[in-house]
Amino acid sequence: MARFRKKPVEIDAVRWTGREIEGGAPDWIKAANELDPLVPGGIIRIDDTVHVFTLEGRMIAQPGDWIIRGVKGELYPCKPDIFAATYDPVA
Repeated sequence: MARFRKKPVEIDAVRWTGREIEGGAPDWIKAANELDPLVPGGIIRIDDTVHVFTLEGRMIAQPGDWIIRGVKGELYPCKPDIFAATYDPVA
């Protein structure tokens, strides 16, 4: 078995509070919200969750989760503990 290290990449991320995007929604979230919510890249709010549609299917961001825009512009949710273990703020 070979071992690998994750390449250092910068991502954009916002935190979902259950009511709103913490600190306000950036343009890329607004654009995703305007897409057909059932196509990859689209998002839709349902109650206190945000449904994120990816190439792998629908993923659900719960209150406290992060919504990440990856290196190719893809969106996906991430649990707070995984986010904290994986990412550091960029100055």
